[in-house]
Amino acid sequence: MKKGFTLIELLIVIAIIGTLAVILLVAINPVEQLAKTRDTGRISSVTQLGRAQDAYAVNNGSIYTPVGAAWITALKTSGEVSTDTMTAGTYADGTTTPCSGGAQGGFCYKATDATGTGPILVYSKLEAKTNLSKCSGAEKPFMVYSSYDGRSGVVCTAGEPVVNAAGQTFK
Repeated sequence: MKKGFTLIELLIVIAIIGTLAVILLVAINPVEQLAKTRDTGRISSVTQLGRAQDAYAVNNGSIYTPVGAAWITALKTSGEVSTDTMTAGTYADGTTTPCSGGAQGGFCYKATDATGTGPILVYSKLEAKTNLSKCSGAEKPFMVYSSYDGRSGVVCTAGEPVVNAAGQTFK
């Protein structure tokens, strides 16, 4: 009697392995894992930049960095942040900046006025499904640091977050 596998047995084993591979890829979802990784970096950086803005204001008579395209550079120059690689990265949709003004490195900055009086917001858009599920309808999740609240968290809004002297609604 010859030992070995029949063609049918071999095809069944290949089909089972293929099915398991598909299930594993769906469960892991590498695109979603990359989005989560990018969001984790954005969450950390927004909090760090917000706290650096607070430290800057303490050292400059309660005035934050001026609003504009070089606000992170001003934080670096003053010694409040030291990293040269702080960027939010590219979003899955190919964009790099989630705001209309005050953007540097993919992070956004708004103050009560252009001279940098408080309260201020530092924020970046989030894209992972776990963060998207926190919002409803046309709202998008943003990681926001609010100097008024003295903390950071996820804020859902249809447009960009706005400076609110009464505080933010964190999710």
